[in-house]
Amino acid sequence: MRCISGSEFQFQFRVRWTFASEMAGGPPVGIACVEKCCSGTHRNRVSSASRDFWYKTFILFFTFLSYTSYHLSRKPLSVVKTVLNRNCSAVPIPPGQVVSNATRETWCDWPPFDKQDSNELLGTLDSAFLFSYAFAMFFSGFVAERVNLRYFLSFGMLLSGITTYMFGLAYIYDVHHLWYYIGVQVAGGIVQSSGWPSVVTCCGNWFGKGRRGLIFGIWNSHTSVGNILGSIIAGLFVDDNWGLSFIIPGAIIGVMGFLTFLFLIVYPSDVGCTSPDHNNKEFLCVPPMIRRRYQVVKTHKSDPDNSATESDASPNEDDEPLVYDGISDEERPILKDQTGINTHRQKGIDETKAVSFTKALKIPGVLEFSMCLFFAKLVSYTFLYWLPKYINHSTSLSASDAANLSTLFDVGGIVGGIIAGVISDRTGASASTCTVMLLFAIPMMFVYQEFANNVLYVNILLLMAVGLLVNGPYALITTAVSAELGTHKSLKGNSKALATVTSIIDGTGSLGAAVGPLLAGMISGTNWSNVFYMLIIAEIGRASCRERV
Repeated sequence: MRCISGSEFQFQFRVRWTFASEMAGGPPVGIACVEKCCSGTHRNRVSSASRDFWYKTFILFFTFLSYTSYHLSRKPLSVVKTVLNRNCSAVPIPPGQVVSNATRETWCDWPPFDKQDSNELLGTLDSAFLFSYAFAMFFSGFVAERVNLRYFLSFGMLLSGITTYMFGLAYIYDVHHLWYYIGVQVAGGIVQSSGWPSVVTCCGNWFGKGRRGLIFGIWNSHTSVGNILGSIIAGLFVDDNWGLSFIIPGAIIGVMGFLTFLFLIVYPSDVGCTSPDHNNKEFLCVPPMIRRRYQVVKTHKSDPDNSATESDASPNEDDEPLVYDGISDEERPILKDQTGINTHRQKGIDETKAVSFTKALKIPGVLEFSMCLFFAKLVSYTFLYWLPKYINHSTSLSASDAANLSTLFDVGGIVGGIIAGVISDRTGASASTCTVMLLFAIPMMFVYQEFANNVLYVNILLLMAVGLLVNGPYALITTAVSAELGTHKSLKGNSKALATVTSIIDGTGSLGAAVGPLLAGMISGTNWSNVFYMLIIAEIGRASCRERV
């Protein structure tokens, strides 16, 4: 039998301790290792409030990066469209390339997108992804509430990276079969539906209703940041090797999936933090100071010799058992895991059954906001998938320059999301905030289509204005409103509905996201102006839905 050294034994013990801690309901592997390394006098100096603040900041930032990687991996196709089919007569013929009269207009295109119906085929790829994403979204929320959320999200991110990588392999292995691209897009849509219900539910577990609009308004900029980074990365390779435009984003989301498995903290109670007030209730984790006081009181009560001392030293407040969420600690044991942190999850959160799909539909406002998001995503995703190609078609900019210019739409979206969140928090009128911004967005899209193509700086200013007015309401609906409806008072404090409500609203919206790019692909062949007319009609429909809330 081989003898092991002391350091090797210590390493094996820490590994086993870490996984045992996780299985017992404690923090994830990466957080447990960090806490173990930082344990000692430094940790004891950190107050409970400071601990809550730093963990909340970490969760907000980490989920921001997680969903940024989702959108980063979705963006490349909209950039690569500009080289899959383009005007080859304006492209310099490289040395050694043989071009005949029959192929003069198509020699630079990528089959099967080298035909007259190329826009329809590219629109089919968008719809394959978005329809599968929309239908899978309705089931993702249902599944997310019933499994370990960290496993669900990290596994979905890893699979999303694989599907994005597979699209890029088509360039390397010279794949020209349409059904390969459609199959990859369908698979990608299914696995990417794991993202939104998971990150919204995780943030909802950590943040209460106070200033939710501002917090989620800033946080929801991950959509625009992901689009910007995806456009920049894809634009770097689109002219020379568009396969890398997919492979690199696929690798990024795969790495983020692994980090999610190591570091995502789903519940505040997993690390001994205070849970938020969802419905005029504070679901608390027992802080160490109170826990020690409770243990002293229990010892005195169980010892007859100390009864007089305990009675004299302790007024009425210590004679009563500590109560959290209506359940006393005399009735519920405090479980101590291997990390040394008492982390029991309250019945108000963990032991309540997840709500059914039909009950979530009955929550006031769910159907109205779902239909509003249908039109919101129809507009937003049409810009997402077709804006670079429209800019390339309507201006003299190259494919990479058009991709870079299109990012300004998302820059405006970041500002719009923050503004919408601040106004919603101060007025408490999320519906009115959305309606006002939509009413301004309708004429602004018409102005952009008519006047943006002649002068570059005018294009820049109008594109940012359209992004602000289109994505501001979109950000408000998908985050703050979804989280608020998921903890509606009719659910009596059951925040388990959050993933289901989010999946219903975002799933309905994703149907609109699938319809918009499909219609754009069909209409753009006639005239790009007709695409903008379609978007204006959709904005009118979105404003009409808001009036019903």
